[in-house]
Amino acid sequence: MNSKWFGVGAALSVLALLGAGTAPASSTPRHGLPLGPADLTETRTTRTLQPGVTLTRIVRGAEAPALAWTVEMAIPGGATSPDPDAPPAALKDRASAAELAAGLRADGFDARAEEVRTPPVADFPGGSLGWRVRVGRYPAQAGANAERARLIAAGYTGSATYTGWDGDATDRGPWRIDVLTIDPRTFRGALKASYGPDLERRETTSALAAAAGASAGVNAGFFVLDPKAGAPGDPAGVGVYDGRLLSEAVDGRPGLVVRDSARGTRVERFTWRGSVTGAGRTLALDGVDRVPGLIRNCGGTADDTPTSLPLHDVTCTDPDEVVAFTPEFGARTPQGEGVEAVLDRHGRVLDVRSPRGVTLPEGGSSVQATGKEAARLTALAESGRRLRVDSGLRDGEGRPVATRGTSILNGGPELVRDGRLHTTPAADGMVQPGNPSFSYGWVHKRNPRTLAGVDDRGRTVLVTADGRGTDALGLSIPESAAVAQALGLRDAVNLDGGGSTTMVADGRVINDPSDATGERPVGDALLITPGRDRPM
Repeated sequence: MNSKWFGVGAALSVLALLGAGTAPASSTPRHGLPLGPADLTETRTTRTLQPGVTLTRIVRGAEAPALAWTVEMAIPGGATSPDPDAPPAALKDRASAAELAAGLRADGFDARAEEVRTPPVADFPGGSLGWRVRVGRYPAQAGANAERARLIAAGYTGSATYTGWDGDATDRGPWRIDVLTIDPRTFRGALKASYGPDLERRETTSALAAAAGASAGVNAGFFVLDPKAGAPGDPAGVGVYDGRLLSEAVDGRPGLVVRDSARGTRVERFTWRGSVTGAGRTLALDGVDRVPGLIRNCGGTADDTPTSLPLHDVTCTDPDEVVAFTPEFGARTPQGEGVEAVLDRHGRVLDVRSPRGVTLPEGGSSVQATGKEAARLTALAESGRRLRVDSGLRDGEGRPVATRGTSILNGGPELVRDGRLHTTPAADGMVQPGNPSFSYGWVHKRNPRTLAGVDDRGRTVLVTADGRGTDALGLSIPESAAVAQALGLRDAVNLDGGGSTTMVADGRVINDPSDATGERPVGDALLITPGRDRPM
């Protein structure tokens, strides 16, 4: 456990999540988390950050013995593979895995082929994901690294990995989980999302918290990381901040909805539609505040390639798009071929420029168009004409979503619905046809996670689970759902995790971000501020 986490005199409690205040610490709570065998020790330590906000650290299996390190191989499509020209991957068919393992053994390596089976969830039947190949078992990472160097010298490709990250239900931990609980009955601050100075740049969760004077916060939605996928920092899905829709939904994927008052938190699935209208003619919008032609996580329109369905960590493309820009996007709109109509604060066209890329006038906005849509926007946007840009969300029932006093953050998959496990990696694009290695690494294996939801008492609950270490294993997606349910969440969703997972309290990062470089700059964060005045 990180000794800096609690100050002297911190209250100890196993009942705080159930609203029973504080009590003496216990190593065996009556209802422990559903991680590992039932006989594991578990401690819960709680303190109050401000009225209505508690922070609980849960450590389970702290005494667990170390597990083995191994080298996981990249498997090429072998001669017996259905697709012998396929690129190397962590999982392949049984024949390809067996062929690689046999070749490794012939070269003097202790290789084995293992089937990977995953549990069923709400929208995926589970079963066999494929076969992996591993070499050796080592008590420390140094041994696996040394064997990996030998493998590379022999012409193979692989990575050192800790077997505790595999997701085996018999593993004994350890797990380290932090939980923020916001009770709207006594909370007098504000619960808001922040993206920082502008959408297109990234900031750390701790920097966003400091700028807002927040007492606590967590990283939030998925975002663009690679400039080839868009503007780094731009939300990769729905984003509503201070009631303004600044990023369109990945069609049909879930988002976390929170009000400034922390009342009425919910998980909802969203669709989105937008348009620009002038002189009686209308063009459909493809997006808001993102690089035209690049749709991160897909879920856009029918003409997007390769799909209009959600496809996580994939950038779909569309050469013919219309995208609206707000002043919040950044110092300058994206540059490139196409046209851009620059609007003043009243929607009047000030200029139509080609190529794209301008500094917006104060309070102004713009609309960009590429490909076939460029001529249509040019015809619509004569100088001096007023254009009306409309953009709105709809819920799963097709009803318009009111956003005043609201933040909405993109996430996925869903984890819990109406108190029941309801995990949806297939619908949300994390189970990808023809690419079982993605689901293996993203859904099946343990990683750092950030989760959020609401319990039956209307309390907002924010959770981080450290991972990618030997002292904190992380959670698989099915384990994440089970933990959310065990914490009493009625509805819950997965937020961005991995190296993004960060929790801040009282001006400090209190978890252990997994990136080697330390805390990762992210796209946005969900922050708890101690202000006295807030809307109801």
